[in-house]
Amino acid sequence: MSKISTLNEKPLHEALKRWYAQTGDIFEVSVDGFVIDIVRGDLLVEIQTRNFSAIKRKLEKLLIDHSVRLVYPIPRKKWIIKLADDGNSPVSRRKSPKHGSFEHIFEELIRLPELLKDPNFSIELLLIEEEEVRRYDGVRGWRRRGWVTDERRLLRVVDKLILNSPTDMQAFIPTTLTEPFSVNDLARATDNSRRMAQKMVYCLRIMGCVAPVGKRANAILYARRTTE
Repeated sequence: MSKISTLNEKPLHEALKRWYAQTGDIFEVSVDGFVIDIVRGDLLVEIQTRNFSAIKRKLEKLLIDHSVRLVYPIPRKKWIIKLADDGNSPVSRRKSPKHGSFEHIFEELIRLPELLKDPNFSIELLLIEEEEVRRYDGVRGWRRRGWVTDERRLLRVVDKLILNSPTDMQAFIPTTLTEPFSVNDLARATDNSRRMAQKMVYCLRIMGCVAPVGKRANAILYARRTTE
């Protein structure tokens, strides 16, 4: 295994790269004008801890000639640490009431849902436990009463899921969900918000996993489609 470069990397990205690494991997390799996190044989691995818009163009270019896997962490549990004015001493640590799940990939997948139709593309989801470190910045942090996220720290990886094609996305539609179904039906069946269910349906439509088949009052109804 070649040495893992961590220059200018955020702690979460660095920790995930170390966790993901295998013997024989090569790190920080230039491919087609882009620096790749990990090269594993013919597979290019990119670890993305921010939104997908920042990496969409890079993926589209690389997929023309390469197999690419996007690794994305979803916080199953999170502890929030607030730092004192010195920027080093923690003044509080509390557990966030929010719990992530694999379905939260749709929060980002709406930015590039068509890519999973490319046979060269796959996504690996990592359910993690993390710490989010915040510090006070009255200018940048006005949306959070002055607090901004300084860094994220990996505590552990608790589960993973690989999505290779639209067929794999069918698993997000509960087998108990009766067809045809509405966005509200999907939200109830998956125990998610309507907003999340809307994003799920949008992505699943783009991927060809579901199709509109009618209406119930003003609600569009959908049915599963067979994907290849």
